[in-house]
Amino acid sequence: MDPNKPRPPRLADVTRLPWLLQQARGAGRAPGVPDVPRARGPLLPDPGIGRTAGMAFSRGFLPRQCGRGPREPAGGPLMSFARGLKLQPEESELGRGRGLHLRAGEPEVGVRKEAFVPGQESGSGHDVKLQVLGQPAASDLPEGMPKLEAEELAPSQVKQVRSPFCFTLVDCYSHNLSVHINAKSSCLKYYNVKQSLNLIWCWSGLSLVILQYSEPLQKKGSMGSPVPIGSNHIPIRCKNEAVFQYCVTFTPNVESIGMRFGMMREHRSITGNVVAFDGSILYLPVRLDEVVHLKSERHTDKQEIDIKIQMTKILPPSSDLCIPFYNVVLRRVMKILGLKLVGRNHFDPRSAVVLGKHRLQVWPGFATCIKHTDGGLYLMVDVTCKVLRNDSVLDVMNVIYQQSRESFQDECLKELVGSIVITRYNNRTYRIDDIEWSKSPKDTFTLADGSQTTFIDYYSKNYGITIKELDQPLLVHHPKERSKPRGKLITGQILLLPELSFMTGIPEKMRKDFRAMKELTMHINLSGEQHSSSLKQLLQNINSNQEALTELTRWGLELKNDILMTEGRTLPLEKICLQSNSFITSPDVSWSKEVVRDASICCIPLNRWSIFYPKRCAEQVEELVVTFGKVAGPMGLRLDRPIHVEVKDDRTETYIKSIHSQLNSEPNVQLVLCIIFGNRDDLYSAIKKLCCVKNPVASQVINVRTISQSQKLRSIAQKILLQINCKLGGELWTVNIPLKNLMVIGVDVHHDASKKSRSVMGFVASLNSLLTRWYSRVIFQMPNEEMISGFRVCLIAALQKYYEMNHSFPEKIVVYRDGVSDGQLKMVELYEIPQLLQCFKTFPNYEPKLTFIVVQKRVNTTLYLLGGNGHSTPPPGTVLDHTVTSREWVDFYLMAHHIRQGCGLPTHYVCVYNTANLTPDHLQRLTFKMCHLYWNWPGTIRVPAPCKYAHKLAFLSGQYLHSEPAVQLSDKLYFL
Repeated sequence: MDPNKPRPPRLADVTRLPWLLQQARGAGRAPGVPDVPRARGPLLPDPGIGRTAGMAFSRGFLPRQCGRGPREPAGGPLMSFARGLKLQPEESELGRGRGLHLRAGEPEVGVRKEAFVPGQESGSGHDVKLQVLGQPAASDLPEGMPKLEAEELAPSQVKQVRSPFCFTLVDCYSHNLSVHINAKSSCLKYYNVKQSLNLIWCWSGLSLVILQYSEPLQKKGSMGSPVPIGSNHIPIRCKNEAVFQYCVTFTPNVESIGMRFGMMREHRSITGNVVAFDGSILYLPVRLDEVVHLKSERHTDKQEIDIKIQMTKILPPSSDLCIPFYNVVLRRVMKILGLKLVGRNHFDPRSAVVLGKHRLQVWPGFATCIKHTDGGLYLMVDVTCKVLRNDSVLDVMNVIYQQSRESFQDECLKELVGSIVITRYNNRTYRIDDIEWSKSPKDTFTLADGSQTTFIDYYSKNYGITIKELDQPLLVHHPKERSKPRGKLITGQILLLPELSFMTGIPEKMRKDFRAMKELTMHINLSGEQHSSSLKQLLQNINSNQEALTELTRWGLELKNDILMTEGRTLPLEKICLQSNSFITSPDVSWSKEVVRDASICCIPLNRWSIFYPKRCAEQVEELVVTFGKVAGPMGLRLDRPIHVEVKDDRTETYIKSIHSQLNSEPNVQLVLCIIFGNRDDLYSAIKKLCCVKNPVASQVINVRTISQSQKLRSIAQKILLQINCKLGGELWTVNIPLKNLMVIGVDVHHDASKKSRSVMGFVASLNSLLTRWYSRVIFQMPNEEMISGFRVCLIAALQKYYEMNHSFPEKIVVYRDGVSDGQLKMVELYEIPQLLQCFKTFPNYEPKLTFIVVQKRVNTTLYLLGGNGHSTPPPGTVLDHTVTSREWVDFYLMAHHIRQGCGLPTHYVCVYNTANLTPDHLQRLTFKMCHLYWNWPGTIRVPAPCKYAHKLAFLSGQYLHSEPAVQLSDKLYFL
């Protein structure tokens, strides 16, 4: 209000609502007085012009006014939300300017995403989220009169809203309007209009509550070339008007969940056949009376039970609360099609591909889920497969026994613990956590009804299986503590028979067999055309199966006949910068030839280095050293002859003693290079522990088989030298980064599945403007602890190191956080980000801008390039930032890497926090640039380089070192 402007004359009997005392901006009511909305203006005894920002009521005269327009009696009830002029009561249309006046007699309220406004064109498009609550308190207001109450809202969510229903819906005083409307209408209509306002309407005194609102997320970029994109999302249409939620109570109380289900089944004539019931909450696609009373008899004591079914919510069919039921319906449909549920996915054993030579079976299948995205409701289907081995766990144990009888039990634990097995009698998968050597199938266990039985009798009676090996030990699986749908808590352990448990996954021996893996890859890596054809075949199977269609129709679901087709963008190719040369990448984003023809940005001379090898591979070692000398010059590297140390045998102790002795006699050694036979994890771990923890020095371990092929030795030597240069502190290449004074951080967590040890977090941060110098730290955590409690320690150390190098702190910090699922995003926002913000207070007057991006590699979204040749793999740099993206976050899908075999699997990026105000184009371009900076591969990779570095660091520390590396190595990429 203008202080120089004269105040209007005070009207008689104008008050500030005395029972509110000093809280005139809240809501309240005196006993016997009608409900009063949250008002800041005066209460007028008779008609007049109300220059108020709220609503004004009078006991004898019930005007309604919202905004700054004229106030008039509510004779033929009107809801006046206007800044302009109000039209006559018999009219229901838009007023002049921003006004809107609707009659409130027989309300027909729009449900879904928008409010129904005839011809509405104005409004700012804020997204207002609503939720239906229970019965409102009794009101003294006449029927049809809205009751407004105040509810608290976070200050960050409170802004001025301009919607077609009011000019000031939520003011700047941290309150929210809860509109309770007592309507008699029995119809529910849906309208598609432009205003971004979500309404959920209920009859007969149920509530319409505005919970929060926010501006629409700006996530769509514009840079790059448009490209037609397909995705494995199938649009779903919801034909039902609503899904109805009811609260079910039993009097007297019925404890047994199973008995509750039985009683509800007795009343299918009332509830119908289509139900979703968890023991207390009932969901139906049909509307019952507001309160329904049913009678049942408890069979145990013949007690009559009163079942009360009371409506509590009416949900739009696209509500997130409905999605779990839709997924249950989808599982039923897949079962109707003959697919078997294994874990969370559905497979078709009838179409299994048998690889008899390798004793494997490949079951084709689908991973499915229904999700709500920016584009609406979609069924997401990913083509997957299950690799099953014909070997049972008992077969594997027999092989181990033949190979090492003395350490049989230890070798079995090492080989089997952590493996996933499938029990084919019920197609369930389990993780082996332990082996119970003292038990056998002859032992007994307790059934659910309390009776005792042996494992032999149990499998014979329930599955018709005769156990052959009676003295085999039992496998132990510890399920995560969780509740079953009927309320039972799953705890304790599950015992499995090795004879009936079959190994899954690709054997380790086979992974090292190139030809075997090539044959297997033909069946598990589908091209884009094969992938999309499988989806279309599934849709055809569903639409041609009447039983499957009926199951979908019961809940009002209808699947489109084709996958989603939309438009994405391809980002511009980047320029790679070397020491004295730069070039635009080729379309396949590979620069393996250029990087060995020109000098790297920074090359570290290798003056003192030692090479350790067994005597029998001396010839290969000498050939490798000679090749090093030939290829080093063009790459800008200079290296002297190494110190040759020949070890007498290839035992771990021999290597460690030789290396330790050499480091003591030559303290200035820059590099330890070891040539070993075979894939020796024990030897590799011992060498890395010595060189990364006890005697910090750069180290390189090479399998002799890698350098035994003379025709490939030159290219192998070039790659090894590039890697060695990184480990010494060299810098290979970079890209143009427009952002100045920037620090980029990568974070990942490694969990060792085979050992019950701590988890380890890898932290890597850039130290210079070229993003070619990196600082790394490792933090160990409690088992399976994903959220990083040591974030603060790492960031403070990185900022101090950055200051040492640049004599200033970074102005912008971008964090790429890997390994976070959708369910953990809120935890990251509430727990990890505050730790980072707290770090900045350590340094006086330091307030940098922060952007926090979650990186998700394990996504089921697949992208196809649409063209004349069908569905192919999208080119590197393809980004999709709409339609399939999340409604709650600024996110995008990016395919940064080149795919030679298979279909387009993008990486999902979710921006959780962004005070740096980076636009969607900035986020996407920066992320694509960072995918070019992984120096172990002269090309782009799936994730930003700092994330990959953090992963390599965490894996090395958790898998081999089992302790924090020496701090002397923290400014070098020693873990590559």
